[in-house]
Amino acid sequence: MRPKERRDSGQNDLFRARLDQIVDLDHALAKLGRAIDWRFLEQRFGAVYTDKVGHPPLPTRLMAGLSILKHMHNLSDEDLCARWVENPYYQLFCGEEFFRHKLTFDRSSLTRWRQRMGEERLTALVQESLSVAVRTGAAKPTDFSKVIVDTTVQPKAVAFPTDARLMHRARERLVKLARKTGVELRQSYARVGKHALIAHQRYAHAKQFKRANRALRTIRTYLGRVIRDIGRKIRDEAELESAFAHPLMLARRVREQRQHQRGRKVYSLHAPEVECIGKGKAHRPYEFGVKVSLAATLHRSQGGQFIAHVKALPGNPYDGHTLAAVIPEIETQVGANLARIVADRGYRGHNAPPEHKFKVYISGQRRRVTKTIKRELRRRPAVEPVIGHVKAEHRMGRNYLAGTHGDAANAVLAAAGYNFRRLLEWLALLVSIILATLTAPDDQKSHPTAA
Repeated sequence: MRPKERRDSGQNDLFRARLDQIVDLDHALAKLGRAIDWRFLEQRFGAVYTDKVGHPPLPTRLMAGLSILKHMHNLSDEDLCARWVENPYYQLFCGEEFFRHKLTFDRSSLTRWRQRMGEERLTALVQESLSVAVRTGAAKPTDFSKVIVDTTVQPKAVAFPTDARLMHRARERLVKLARKTGVELRQSYARVGKHALIAHQRYAHAKQFKRANRALRTIRTYLGRVIRDIGRKIRDEAELESAFAHPLMLARRVREQRQHQRGRKVYSLHAPEVECIGKGKAHRPYEFGVKVSLAATLHRSQGGQFIAHVKALPGNPYDGHTLAAVIPEIETQVGANLARIVADRGYRGHNAPPEHKFKVYISGQRRRVTKTIKRELRRRPAVEPVIGHVKAEHRMGRNYLAGTHGDAANAVLAAAGYNFRRLLEWLALLVSIILATLTAPDDQKSHPTAA
């Protein structure tokens, strides 16, 4: 069933005041709500619904507005629900006509809506943010013809992985599941396993690595015994085998992997899709998450520097090999052909499409570089503060959404939140300029200048 979209009825209530009568309509958030084309978002997001009979979903403006507010102000789902109830501007932004004293949605509604939309449709929020920037004068269409492309790591909400802790956690998860399903084990190793983990950590901290490795072998032995014991107990039990299939697979991978093993490893049991990525940072040699490609405008617009495209790249691909997929998506999203793409030296040997091969310029390049291009190449580091703001203020610095689809959705929503935050500041600046202009004559009258 399709959602019942909200429209301004213009009706009054005898016992309640309309939100547009009790708030300042010149507030930046109120002006942003009027500038967004909600019909466009309803059309894009409404494609996932059918006309079948069922419980009607929540309105698109409510859910899209909540997602924008969440990543624009760096809020968790719980904090967003608490603020929505007490903030009339949040409710007006989400399409409410009258002030609500109770939530009209559930906290889990945000999770279900994100999973239903997916990365492909959530990109409409980034696309609409760029359209609003053009309509409000914060950017010009020509600003999106030249972009800076760079990659960063979106860390996952996981602890720093060590072999000892991973094997200890794998054994604990198997024992917990065995108790839940009624499988009786010969021994759980709960007490001695904890002591072995503590011993390993203490020996490693004291740099007594022979003793630490001995404790690590003990932890591995305990895990292997639990795996074999469960395998014997659930043999020929189809229901139990299906329940233990995924935990046993992860436990075997954790037990068999070694420290210097090449290829994919398990770094987290609750997020096995996490990858180890090294970006050459001295303060953080390795990060655990997913690589993300980000494209920002080359020159700063009047409203700031906007993000034109963002995409999660699972598999830790080489930076230069991402342009074949990224460049066509950027052009589709901004609705214009790219005239110039600036990148760092990590994009050498790129595989850009043939028609864009000579539009990509790498830092330090000497051939085909004019004075104008040389000046624009010096703008390449301007993408770094954009990445820093997206990570620190818009929830890309630590991703709490589950699975690979959560990685992709969080990156897109973080970019949308960043763009709308720039628009919010731009509209607030316009309001302050208008107010200063209107009050200037009164100030001059009250404080006349000496002749």
